[in-house]
Amino acid sequence: MHSRSLSCSGILFLLLTTSAVRADGMSPEQRKAVQKGLEWLAKTQHRDGHWEAFGGQFPVAMTGLSGMALLMEGSTLREGKYKDNIRRAVDWLMAHSQPNGMIGNPNMPGESGRYMYGHGFGTLFLSCVVGEEDDADRRRRLVDILERACKFSASAQTDRGGWGYVSAREGNNFDEGSVTITQVQALRAARNAGIAVPQQAIKMAQKYLADSTNSQGGVVYSLGAGHAGGGGRPALTAAAIACGFSFGDYNSPLVKKWFKFCQEHLHGLGGGTRQGFEEYSNYYYAQAVYILGDDGYARLFPDSKPNERITWSGYKKENFEGIIRSQSADGSWTGSGGIMVDAHFTTPAYLTILQLDNAVLPIYQR
Repeated sequence: MHSRSLSCSGILFLLLTTSAVRADGMSPEQRKAVQKGLEWLAKTQHRDGHWEAFGGQFPVAMTGLSGMALLMEGSTLREGKYKDNIRRAVDWLMAHSQPNGMIGNPNMPGESGRYMYGHGFGTLFLSCVVGEEDDADRRRRLVDILERACKFSASAQTDRGGWGYVSAREGNNFDEGSVTITQVQALRAARNAGIAVPQQAIKMAQKYLADSTNSQGGVVYSLGAGHAGGGGRPALTAAAIACGFSFGDYNSPLVKKWFKFCQEHLHGLGGGTRQGFEEYSNYYYAQAVYILGDDGYARLFPDSKPNERITWSGYKKENFEGIIRSQSADGSWTGSGGIMVDAHFTTPAYLTILQLDNAVLPIYQR
């Protein structure tokens, strides 16, 4: 366990030494937007280390997401411009780890009824910093927190293999796609860090996403509600691709179906008409397209025409100008509407997209 975590840390160190070179590939406008956005995040962090959305909502989830955006800049627990912000975020999440493994608190204002989101994003963030902790006692505590967090995720899973807003026991076995995606990516990040992850939970989640895919290739909102529950959702389908890649399914028929569905239903952020949940959709879709790169689509669909192919350079050309143009003067981005979507979600989401080329974190790498 410990040696595998050290190995992950060593890999991260090597990546960090090259991140500055890779960041040079960003345009001056892109670098400026990222800098302004990160500075806004740092300024809006609460003194105790957490972030929160409108009305004090989702403090655990917002802290995990914002911490990830700071890590993608290249800062770590030990060094970099935002090391103190990252340290305070880690301290806050560690303090909110429960004996049962939950990262969060269902009695905390803004968490009751949707605590699995926070647990997932908190687990994701802590998994990405554990390898950089050089204090032996804190590292042991982080490993213990993450091991219990993964066990909690497995225990909260429904018998269909998905996750809901609360644990299966408390939520009458209800599950839905967005929370399921959050748990899958968190478990993958934990495994990358050398944390023991219940493999049955991963297998069940894979089956859940496959069973949630309708005949058009879209992922439905809730498997429990059946395929008649509103049809395929582009946002969830985009997130499913990122999870498919996390599973190692780079060339499966299911990933091909999901890409085709997204290609038909997702449109650029730079367009004149904004789509609901577009921030969420592109937060995951950009991750998937980045992993695809500029030649992955041609390998998935060798008979496709060049002008039909999805490429990372094409995605950047279509979307980045619109993202940068929509940034507020204070460095934040506002949301298009929907649950969890305000500046405190949209800003770290867009910062994640704009910083993928840094290739700092293993969870987002090709």
